[in-house]
Amino acid sequence: MSDKLLVEQCKNNSRKAQMTLYSQYCDGMFIVAQRYLKDKHAAEDAMQEAFVKAFSKLDQFKGDVTFGAWLKRIVINRCLDTIKSKKLETELIDDSVFEIVQDDYDWEVSDETTVTEILSAIKDLPENYQVVVQLFLLEGYDHQEISEVLCISENASRTNLHRGKTILKKTLKHLQYGTGF
Repeated sequence: MSDKLLVEQCKNNSRKAQMTLYSQYCDGMFIVAQRYLKDKHAAEDAMQEAFVKAFSKLDQFKGDVTFGAWLKRIVINRCLDTIKSKKLETELIDDSVFEIVQDDYDWEVSDETTVTEILSAIKDLPENYQVVVQLFLLEGYDHQEISEVLCISENASRTNLHRGKTILKKTLKHLQYGTGF
């Protein structure tokens, strides 16, 4: 059965259709939630809350994107709300840093580096860097969107991305050459 038909049935409060959509997307959305929330239970909670919100707001789903993409955005926003509620410690940034920090699109990772190693290295970043790196590199958000969802300035987003990528480069370089810290 197509997602479009299932969504229509869900709009008519079909519990069977809701369960079918849930079954199709729960594993993938849990993985998305775990990228943002290190705690398995917090990720499960965020995913469940996102599904509840999605089913209650189905009238807002217009079909201009796939249901999966729409749901993923809800899951990510729910995770970001959870992170914000923890009141992330923000680091004061010297304004002179803004002049040097630019979007760094020219960095590469060795072909021998696996996706698992990259994702693991991202998970090991300090939380404020990790969230910005994930949103920028994995989810394709731009700095304006990141600044809006995290309630930080675009410059802070750029700085956190730059610092996170610098740590990632070092970590991945050490992995490639087998050296430790």
